[in-house]
Amino acid sequence: MNIHILGICGTLMGSIALLARELGHQVTGTDENVYPPMSTQLENAGIKLSTGYTAECIPAGTELVIVGNANLPRGNPALETVMNRGIAYTSGAEWLGRYLLTDRWVIAVAGTHGKTTTTSMISWILEYAGLNPGFLIGGIPQNFEQSSRLGADPFFVIEADEYDTSYFDRRSKFLHYRPRTLVMNNLEFDHADIFKDLDAIKAQFHLLLRSVPSEGLVIHPEDDANLQDVIAQGCWTSTLIIGGEQLHAVLHSEDGSKFSVVLEGQTKGDVSWPMTGNHNISNALSAIAAARHAGVSPEVACEALSGFAGVKRRMELIHCELTQSKPDLHIYDDFAHHPTAIDTTLAGLRNKVGRERILAIIEPASHTMKLGIHESTLASSARHADQTIWFQPASVKWDMQKLSEGDMSLASDIEELVRTVAQEITTRRSNLHVVIMSNGSFSGFHTQLIERISA
Repeated sequence: MNIHILGICGTLMGSIALLARELGHQVTGTDENVYPPMSTQLENAGIKLSTGYTAECIPAGTELVIVGNANLPRGNPALETVMNRGIAYTSGAEWLGRYLLTDRWVIAVAGTHGKTTTTSMISWILEYAGLNPGFLIGGIPQNFEQSSRLGADPFFVIEADEYDTSYFDRRSKFLHYRPRTLVMNNLEFDHADIFKDLDAIKAQFHLLLRSVPSEGLVIHPEDDANLQDVIAQGCWTSTLIIGGEQLHAVLHSEDGSKFSVVLEGQTKGDVSWPMTGNHNISNALSAIAAARHAGVSPEVACEALSGFAGVKRRMELIHCELTQSKPDLHIYDDFAHHPTAIDTTLAGLRNKVGRERILAIIEPASHTMKLGIHESTLASSARHADQTIWFQPASVKWDMQKLSEGDMSLASDIEELVRTVAQEITTRRSNLHVVIMSNGSFSGFHTQLIERISA
């Protein structure tokens, strides 16, 4: 089949393009901006890309168009052409549910935080156990270096996003996936551009919960009140609770890099890995539970996680200087999208580095943070950093000036920010950890900074 994908350079749509290509379809695609790394990955797979949503971007002979949900409303010239020509079209999530996931054992990971990391962990555990799982992940796991693959039957691990499906389907994407194993990591208010309140998100999560068969498994933490509310609305599936008597961790290092896994009172194994933070331990326990439901023992899962290399843009170390002549320097790239994510990530780093200096540079790039919904909790989310520089892009309209107090300051010009941070780095008198936090491109700040300090 000749398939054309609108919005192809987004993480989900690009991953779908790769899966469709693996299935043997002829795939082309269009995006407003065609950019690496996704464009490189797609072109290497033989997928032809075009830039700009025009009437001419839909190739002759296209049999199906898969429509992304980013900037593709009615009135978009490419979309109007599809409809006027009578070409069949669907959403990415619906295509997955109808053409790829139907006969698979779907392991889905939902929640406000930790979806990408937990999905990557489960995929790696199943891979380590020799099960060759398929997966679709909203990032690139270091153990695989690709965001999606078909794998072998029956297991398919998928990051289950609550964002809406498309302009013609306002349900959450994850309602198309019909999981047999469901991990719900946590639940907070997010996506203020499409959800009016937390109850609206809870309603979608309960619909997801209702889609899990009675012989399936629902995995969730012990201490998340919002998820408890969702489950209280009705659950017809067995549950496994993380953090309680059923499954918990015993820490052997304050930063979370070493711990034992205890299942129903018995120690099943030890994990020693490069990850930090209590949030990643919780992610690991969920992954172990999901893999166990798929037939992988906790002992093997612990072995696998000790070899888990993390995910790109999740506290990814992108630059390191260890010399005798200067204090050490570490620069990290992190996909921070919410105050809770900022707080837990910096807390994990603080526990790892002790009193060494932490400089956080944070761009509130998510839709919700741009709208100022989390204005009251942003300042405290950076409490584990010694110094914080908040960057206010033009798309943020609320007054961020109140964040420039004490050890926090505000910047609005990328070039000036590069100079300021480079100065902090070159004049450092002690070991320094720079954490760049944004779920957007940050206008290329990462690259510009490293080029400047390396010149």
